[in-house]
Amino acid sequence: MQDTPKSAAKVLIVDDHPVVVSGCRSLFASDDSVKIDEASDARSGHRAYVQKRPNVTVIDIKLPDVSGFELMRRIRKDDPDARIIMFSMNDDPAFVVRAIEMGAQGYISKGDDPRLFVKAVRKVIAGEKFISPHLAEAVAFMGAAIKANPSAQMNARELEILRLLGRGNKIVEVADALGISYKTVANTTSLLKQKLGAKNHSDLIRLAVEMELG
Repeated sequence: MQDTPKSAAKVLIVDDHPVVVSGCRSLFASDDSVKIDEASDARSGHRAYVQKRPNVTVIDIKLPDVSGFELMRRIRKDDPDARIIMFSMNDDPAFVVRAIEMGAQGYISKGDDPRLFVKAVRKVIAGEKFISPHLAEAVAFMGAAIKANPSAQMNARELEILRLLGRGNKIVEVADALGISYKTVANTTSLLKQKLGAKNHSDLIRLAVEMELG
């Protein structure tokens, strides 16, 4: 039996705010059982995941290129067993439900006590799940309201297209960002207008902005 310690668990944090990443690193600074890697956007985050195969990936929902939901979709397409924690300023219970439906093992708020971040990472490393207690309670008590939320009517791809349109991207730019055809985005945009009752493209963009999709 060897006396050498087992290899550290690898945690990848994908967040474009250096202060947030620095704070997350500091929480594990004295713990050599956890090794932190980082990426600042979805593109570099996906690349880092493929190269490093972390035990847990912590993803901010609001990233500068595509959303954390889209990054999670890409990672889970490569690795269905990926363990992912969504990390966000957005405490909308509908976002929590969406994340869990997409396969996330955890969801924590940036407004939570930092000790909950540590607890979430440790639990997910161990193969368990973790949702911030106040978010879990909100989901439990707002079931019907969540189902009535417009975002609950859309799949992950539709949400991502709507989010990018709301950010001011043109259809061709959305297609390029998501690696799909112009026609696919245009057709989805038409379906979104019907789902949300938007009168025209401008009205759809207004609704996207009001929904604060991140």
